[in-house]
Amino acid sequence: MIICLCNALTDRQLSEAVAQGARRPRDVYNACACKAQCGTCTRMILGMIRDVMVQGPCQEAPATSA
Repeated sequence: MIICLCNALTDRQLSEAVAQGARRPRDVYNACACKAQCGTCTRMILGMIRDVMVQGPCQEAPATSA
């Protein structure tokens, strides 16, 4: 899904940037090699950063059989 129309940034790109340590919208833009344009996406980016930080990194669950 496109999150930033000005830079055509997707949710996947933003998630990868956050996983690599981006903690501010500026960090996300730097990781994606672009700059903020209109700023409309900033709230969405902040929300995604918060979500990833709250959830933490994905962990594998042990495999079980029935």
